[in-house]
Amino acid sequence: MKVRLHPWIAAVAVTACAFAGVPSGTSSSLGLLAAAAQDKDSFTAMPLDSGFGRMDLSDPTIAPEQIIQRLAAKESEFQDALNHYTYRRTARVQVLDPDDDKKTLGEYYEVDSSGNRTEHVVFAPASTLDQAGIMMSPSDLHDIQHGYPFVLTKEDLPQYNVKYVGRQKVDEIDCYVFDVSPKTIEKNKRYLDGRIWVDATDLQIVVTNGRMVPDDTRKNHEDLHPPFMTWRQQIDGHYWFPIYTKGEGYLHFSGGYGYMAQDVHIRDTIKYSDYKEFGSTTKIIYEGLEITKPQSQPAEYPKR
Repeated sequence: MKVRLHPWIAAVAVTACAFAGVPSGTSSSLGLLAAAAQDKDSFTAMPLDSGFGRMDLSDPTIAPEQIIQRLAAKESEFQDALNHYTYRRTARVQVLDPDDDKKTLGEYYEVDSSGNRTEHVVFAPASTLDQAGIMMSPSDLHDIQHGYPFVLTKEDLPQYNVKYVGRQKVDEIDCYVFDVSPKTIEKNKRYLDGRIWVDATDLQIVVTNGRMVPDDTRKNHEDLHPPFMTWRQQIDGHYWFPIYTKGEGYLHFSGGYGYMAQDVHIRDTIKYSDYKEFGSTTKIIYEGLEITKPQSQPAEYPKR
């Protein structure tokens, strides 16, 4: 991506640019690259709604480190199970009028069929984000595909500081709450900086709130990302799958080198639907013999 544009998607990044001659449809990825520069990035965290109860700050009955290790093990199981599902992802990134958030100045929209570690575009009209002076960057696309549906596996756990916060109900679900931040940031890698709510019974993530980092704040290279919130739902009686991501906020581009300073109001919405299990088998051991029976019934993704 060129340094003149910036996107944001439910964790998308936006790039502000003042050039009238910026080519349209220059890219489609997660993160907007802004032509302006910024010394310090800032964002407003996604607010919690009334479904979040009072935070219980007392110590848990199980040591937090044990909870974290069990969580990572269950998340690894979930990641493996997800590789045996197909699903549809509908992503929309909008630049909103600063004076009227019901008016859209530009939009990126794409529907993908995902599964078995492959992506297939089902529908993708031409992006109009360039009309608002921004464009999607590779980090934006990465965040949409991998960052927003955050999974904290055993392999990823050593990369993060995970701190126990307390217990809190999300709707009727009793959850452990943890703050998560990267220990170090390696080049060309994306990390969650935020908070997760973990089902106290299933020990799987049910809500993620934060943003993907790092941002690029260099002059003429600004690549900024808004906060996002992802909800999961138990759809197969065992694992919690992402169903909805929303991100919204102002990305602050400082300007410079011929570009104007600009605040860009971004809104991301991503919906995950039509989960179906495929190609899985059940292994049954009977009197020392293994019997393999294919599972032909797919698991339908419930509507939200």
